[in-house]
Amino acid sequence: MSMIFFACVVRVRDGLPLSASTDFYHTQDFLEWRRRLKSLALRLAQYPGRGSAEGRDFSIHFSSFGDVACMAICSCQCPATMAFCFLETLWWEFTASYDTTCIGLASRPYAFLEFDNIIQKVKWHFNYVSSSQMESSLEKIQEELKLQPPVVLTLEDTDVANGVMNGHTPMHLEPAPNFRMEPVTALGILSLILNIMCAALNLIRGVHLAEHSLQVAHEEIGNVLAFLVPFVACIFQNPGSWFCWLDQTS
Repeated sequence: MSMIFFACVVRVRDGLPLSASTDFYHTQDFLEWRRRLKSLALRLAQYPGRGSAEGRDFSIHFSSFGDVACMAICSCQCPATMAFCFLETLWWEFTASYDTTCIGLASRPYAFLEFDNIIQKVKWHFNYVSSSQMESSLEKIQEELKLQPPVVLTLEDTDVANGVMNGHTPMHLEPAPNFRMEPVTALGILSLILNIMCAALNLIRGVHLAEHSLQVAHEEIGNVLAFLVPFVACIFQNPGSWFCWLDQTS
């Protein structure tokens, strides 16, 4: 009978999943415990060493040392000694396969997904090999748990802690700075007046030329545009100065 359902290896400092076992369980309860495990993985730095969170049907166990932690979802019938023995074996296998530099430089989730093969082998061994064949390892872990009991977490601890909920860190929104345009200088006012005068002259010339062109020939339309385009350009040349001037006069 399987008692260890799921296992993963995560980086302690940020909870980045490095590898995980293939998931064959898709019940709603199991998926809920997967969510709890993911949420807890983000806060492993707060719980160095070993810890457990137990529920009615499932339990989460984790064991961390350095920047690598192994986590597992087990049946509630799985003894804590066996769960922690499994996690310690998994930790040794992983750290023997990958050096600390590779682990520290990992930037994407499940960067060492090929380690799933080792997880499956170790998981099968603990699920189907009799306890008598692992007696010495289990006794060693049992003595360690007596000397330093694991941290016992509640189900609430796997959901919300220190402002982290469901594996998401809340965003801190700050008010945007209130910017105001600087007052227009004397040179800016002079530039604005000259632009207005040039625009007015171009408009007057364009209107007179349009009247003349309509009477003479259609070829003169290009000349009309030659004055109207500069007029529009003058209007939009210094919009910032225009609005600043209006803001000061209002």
